[in-house]
Amino acid sequence: MRIPFRPALLALVLLLPSLHAFAADDTPVGTWTQVDDETGKPKSIIEISAAPDGTLQGVVKTVIFSDQGTNPVCDKCDGERHNQPVTGMTVMWGVKKDGDEWSGGQILDPNNGKTYKVKLTLTDNGRKLDVHGYIGFSLLGRSQMWIRLQN
Repeated sequence: MRIPFRPALLALVLLLPSLHAFAADDTPVGTWTQVDDETGKPKSIIEISAAPDGTLQGVVKTVIFSDQGTNPVCDKCDGERHNQPVTGMTVMWGVKKDGDEWSGGQILDPNNGKTYKVKLTLTDNGRKLDVHGYIGFSLLGRSQMWIRLQN
């Protein structure tokens, strides 16, 4: 009687890693290619992770393209970010899950030094992330589609 359960057990063991992969795509945590909303070209690689307080934050890992070259600084930023390298900079912080999206945080545009409210929405089964920055109402603002990098 135990023999029929072995194939089922083997199938379950083989399926577990793929279930983890599916679960990983239901959150923005991961590494993303930021795609410019005006040119459609990749701009940078951003890693989104959970901060110690449970909110999400995004850090620029690599700049792919910038008008300043491959090592740009945030020359239009205020305060501690002024003239600091964009690579390694936290550009998104304070984002919390709110139903099917993540919001409540802020995102920095290093090109103009301005900070916006941000709303994140996963699409395409977690392979894409709609990143919407706005001032005031979320209907106003602009969106970029980021593409998840697979590990």
